[in-house]
Amino acid sequence: MVAYDARTEELAAAARAELVREIAAEGAFAADPRWREAFAEVPRHLFVPYYFVAGPRGYERRWGESPDPRARERWVRGAYADEPLATRLRDGELLSSSSQPSLMARMLAALRVEDGDRVLEVGAGTGYNAALLAHRLGDDDLVTTVDLEPEITESARLHLAAAGRRPVVVTGDGARGVPERAPFDRIIATCALSTVPRAWLAQCRPGARILIPLATGLLALTVRDAEHAEGRFLHTAAYFVPLRGQGRAEPEGVSFAGLPRRAREQDTFRFLLELTRGGLDPREAYALWEREEEPERERYGVTLAGAQGRAWLDDPEGPHAWPLP
Repeated sequence: MVAYDARTEELAAAARAELVREIAAEGAFAADPRWREAFAEVPRHLFVPYYFVAGPRGYERRWGESPDPRARERWVRGAYADEPLATRLRDGELLSSSSQPSLMARMLAALRVEDGDRVLEVGAGTGYNAALLAHRLGDDDLVTTVDLEPEITESARLHLAAAGRRPVVVTGDGARGVPERAPFDRIIATCALSTVPRAWLAQCRPGARILIPLATGLLALTVRDAEHAEGRFLHTAAYFVPLRGQGRAEPEGVSFAGLPRRAREQDTFRFLLELTRGGLDPREAYALWEREEEPERERYGVTLAGAQGRAWLDDPEGPHAWPLP
């Protein structure tokens, strides 16, 4: 466990308090003020002992144990910036990151956890999100976090221990869930997925809530039983590192041929294009998007029934529905 000097800890405390004020000003803590306490008490800098910042000559490594006090100050201030932090690279490709804290706060609030809930987090990352969940629930054993990469789970365990938290950290394929720790009341994914893993539904109690990044949006599902779930997207846009082992969450090769230039530029249309991949021709998708007055993400939803899944606009039984990619 790294012991930082008094000056570093003083800077961290002040920066953390400022970050909490920023997030609170956005209203993320309004529904459950205990999330404010979690963000105020859990020290993010312990979960990012180093991270990478993009620069003109590639990525610059910022390190909490740098012998240069000015470099340590840049590191600690960056650790509490309301920005995602790249934490693991391989051949220039981002493998893992610590998400933007304000987005984490909105996602955790949208998860609607209640005292006593058993929570599965898919995508352990640095361990910071699991620590926030454990603090909010007041019981480390209620939280399970899973990741495919042994290096990631091992570092998450070390970070969690440094922060005094010990949720269950599992090395495995998050798409398969963690059946030995089921049943769960909540599942949250902190990595982008290309579909909703059906194994998760069978590991949930009826009425459980699942929150996952899908097609650059955040989908909140309510589980009815092991075969059925339904829900809508939140308003928030979300861009995450893909779940390892599931392939690209945003497949390449989207064709904009024959579409107006603005089709490339409009975020809500690109979201629809990802959501309708394989179910609608891009020209059909664009016509729908224009005809329905450029709908925002929260007008879309998903219904799962056994192996079948469909996305829809406005009404699950309405005229605008298509198979999930």
